[in-house]
Amino acid sequence: MPSPLEDQPGLLMRDPFLYTEQTIIVPPLLAQGLRYFDGRHTDADLRAYLTQATGEVEVTSLASHLVDILETGGFLESDTFARLRDEKHTAFAESEVKQPAHVGSSYAAEPDALREQIRGWGADGLAESANGSRLIGIAAPHVSPEGGYRSYATAYNRLEPQHASKTFVILGTSHYGQGEKWGLTRKAYNTPLGPVETDQAFVDRLVERGGDSIEMEDYCHASEHSIEFQTVFLQHVLGPHLPEGERLRAVPILCGGLGESLYSGHLPEENDAVRRFFDALSETADERGDELVFVLGIDLAHIGRRYEDDFVAEAETGPLLDVRRRDEERLARVAAGDVGGYYELLRPNQDDLRWCGHGPLYTFLSTVGGFKGNILSYEQWNIDPQSVVSFTGMEFREA
Repeated sequence: MPSPLEDQPGLLMRDPFLYTEQTIIVPPLLAQGLRYFDGRHTDADLRAYLTQATGEVEVTSLASHLVDILETGGFLESDTFARLRDEKHTAFAESEVKQPAHVGSSYAAEPDALREQIRGWGADGLAESANGSRLIGIAAPHVSPEGGYRSYATAYNRLEPQHASKTFVILGTSHYGQGEKWGLTRKAYNTPLGPVETDQAFVDRLVERGGDSIEMEDYCHASEHSIEFQTVFLQHVLGPHLPEGERLRAVPILCGGLGESLYSGHLPEENDAVRRFFDALSETADERGDELVFVLGIDLAHIGRRYEDDFVAEAETGPLLDVRRRDEERLARVAAGDVGGYYELLRPNQDDLRWCGHGPLYTFLSTVGGFKGNILSYEQWNIDPQSVVSFTGMEFREA
């Protein structure tokens, strides 16, 4: 993405899989040279570009510096990258728990500090009753809580003390996984407030029924934030209401983006693997009935320079007013449980709003019925001065 630092312009590069934890900024002139790292060009082509761009004849040291920075940081397809990747995959496979990847950056690492932080975000009150209908699920953002805390709070404050004994099926966006697959793990999600145990029996039934639609022990869990943030809020809100010695239970499911259908024009479930997973989740959830509560970790539109639009986006102004209108139109279809109507609003231009909550939403709408949704909040947030993300807090209650 473009560097957010005024005194260091260029291209900011980081590894979302966290094979390397380095973040580098490649200056504009050198960033243009990255096109030569495509497996087809040679070192001589890179040097020829740098000679033309700088006006200098001797550019060997500059070219070598760029190669060295990328190589040692793990940004080239090389032995260094393979070693870093294999080390991280092995560590994840051997770990008994999923360790938090965003602790200390997106939220506080110390338990007392974290509780105080979340209380400051407003997520510290539980609903006293079900208002006459059973809570089937909630939808909260997966954007950094710093920006989305109000919508997190509106969703998590719909939970009740009695929900601490439920199993939470957490449908999170898989930002980096395969588009038509669902990533599972049997590992507990560790948080500063204690672990959230994975419901092993539920996972076993999904694996038995889901076949090749499932990526088991998906490494994406290691670095993905869309589920991690939900486990932290669940622990804060419901952990104190657990009987002594018991732990929260969840089924963490990373949902692919289902982009194939948007480009092919077919419904997602026309893919056999997709349909098989929907059937597997629906059947397994039906067997559990009211033992379950669904949690969707979703963001909505992604607009602006960071997302390759040719204009600067500012929340709730100009083009973003129409984004709000379109977002709310889609959310109304979600609230009504109208999966067909929702999907028809995404088809034009292969979802030009770039809803990265589409996978979890379509999975939920395709496998869970008999609910009425309620939009609790809608927000737009400038994730940087030129780009906007929108998100919502919702509840789904038995119709």
